[in-house]
Amino acid sequence: MEASKLLIKFSQKLWTDAEQQQQFIHALTQPRSFSPCILWTKPRPEPFPFAVEPALLWQAAFVDRLTLGERPGQHSLHKAGYFYCLDFSSVFAATPLLAIRSSSQGGVINAPVRLVVDMCASPGGKSIFAWAALQPDYLLSNEVIGKRIGALLSNLKRCQIEPAVVSNLDPEVLAEAIPQTAEVVLVDAPCTGQSLLAKGGKAPGCFHPVSINKNANRQKRIIANSARVVAPGGYLLYMTCAYSPEENEQVCEWFLEKFSQFQPIAVDALSAYRSHLAQFPCYRMFPQLGLGAGAFSALFQNTAGFTINGEAIDRESADNNAIEEAAAQRLKEFLQRPRLISTSRS
Repeated sequence: MEASKLLIKFSQKLWTDAEQQQQFIHALTQPRSFSPCILWTKPRPEPFPFAVEPALLWQAAFVDRLTLGERPGQHSLHKAGYFYCLDFSSVFAATPLLAIRSSSQGGVINAPVRLVVDMCASPGGKSIFAWAALQPDYLLSNEVIGKRIGALLSNLKRCQIEPAVVSNLDPEVLAEAIPQTAEVVLVDAPCTGQSLLAKGGKAPGCFHPVSINKNANRQKRIIANSARVVAPGGYLLYMTCAYSPEENEQVCEWFLEKFSQFQPIAVDALSAYRSHLAQFPCYRMFPQLGLGAGAFSALFQNTAGFTINGEAIDRESADNNAIEEAAAQRLKEFLQRPRLISTSRS
């Protein structure tokens, strides 16, 4: 496939070095297959049924990257819910969740995670990764597009992800219903889908400025409402499968300007992938690396104080029991809403 003028111009926006531009263009115009990847939701069986690639240093312990040619989706263990199949780029994007547990900072690090909210959850890979990494008391997997709910619910049930609830709500509705409630919020934002090209897929107009701008505006709305759900000391993980700075670094820059209580968190394990397009820590996987089609990921922590009934509470003098009870009550009331779907088999 010949590179379009838009793609050539786009590559020049990412790098000034001509060789890097050409490597990127080649990865998109000459798509390749990437090693399949599985996320284990049950203990690995013996004997092990797949040939695997050596694990990378940052790779989660519950993830295996398989040898090219393996077809895990056709294995009986897949139907039995032992694992979830996903692109290794998705593993990369979700990897900052591991830093939440291993970091020496405050917040929810050493405490049980009561609630994880995945704002744009279908088909479920990031939700399942968060469940495996953080073992929350509750997982709320939200998907605003109704026709995508079926795949999400099917995957969560097949992999027996419990306790989990699936919702079909606009992020603004969630922000109103459960403000300051979730220790971790995931935003795998809808995007132009530029990385589909690296896998041989189609993403019409993905490099056109109008499409990029439209998606960036939508992403800003989603991340702004998602921020309202994050509890004090909690975390927000922003991810896309796009390459454009407007959908990635620039959305995050806008977010940090509008929501100054959030601070970017460095993920030491991904330091080799730090974006050269931002002054703050955020991370990119590009397709020319040969690991996956590509992804962007940035982790933020809410450093704001607490509020109860709209009144600011000093962090040092805060009544932690009252704060916990208020958050628990908001969650309890939300879970009683109609049209929420539980993954429980009972």
